[in-house]
Amino acid sequence: MKVLGVKIDNLSKKEILEKIEFFLNEPSFHQLATVNPEFVLEAQQDEDFRNILNQNDLNVADGVGIQYAFWRFGKKLKARIAGVDLLEEILQIANHKKLSVFLAINKNGLSSYSEIKTVLEKKYPSLKIGGSDIELNHQSAVISHQNREDDDRLPIADYDILFCNFGAPAQENFIYSQKDAKIRLAMGVGGSFDFLTGKITRAPIWMRRVGLEWLWRFIQEPSYRAGRIFKATVVFPIKILFSKK
Repeated sequence: MKVLGVKIDNLSKKEILEKIEFFLNEPSFHQLATVNPEFVLEAQQDEDFRNILNQNDLNVADGVGIQYAFWRFGKKLKARIAGVDLLEEILQIANHKKLSVFLAINKNGLSSYSEIKTVLEKKYPSLKIGGSDIELNHQSAVISHQNREDDDRLPIADYDILFCNFGAPAQENFIYSQKDAKIRLAMGVGGSFDFLTGKITRAPIWMRRVGLEWLWRFIQEPSYRAGRIFKATVVFPIKILFSKK
């Protein structure tokens, strides 16, 4: 189903994880995203971003707003999974399979590559982890990176999985630019690593279950979150309400 022109795959959690297992067993590039109301709104203004999302191999619903959108159009969403939860599911599968993971990390984010790597190596000891702190130019173009190999090329092609935390749409654009690499699965993770490193605390489980995780984030980061939450909780529902499809 499409929500305001953006594809959402209506699958159960079991079906989503089965697809991910399939992607990791197939030696070809697969891009996936956890799509929330902010993604959908951004895609209204950014045709390239919308096209990338609609070409993705898997788009998982993230956020209660997407669930409400399905209800509005007479559909029932089988599952919504937060980005951090899907990230951990993928890491668990990858750890079991002893796969390699490349972390493309925003140099100006809360958590550095070394901090994230330390946490992941402790929690998922069978993973081979590489990556780099990357500086962005206008949140879209990679202009420099640290922790690199002998040459100036990011060695992404040497890994099975790519995670990127630049934020949308920069992370999706960056991942799409790597589509010719031999990685098997690539996903933008936004601020998910900050939960794993403890830089940001997740909402209590009951708030997550009823779709109030956005309120918890607003309480923690009111100035940063105000505009984003307004779009997700006011602008998005209005657009959905008056949309014909």
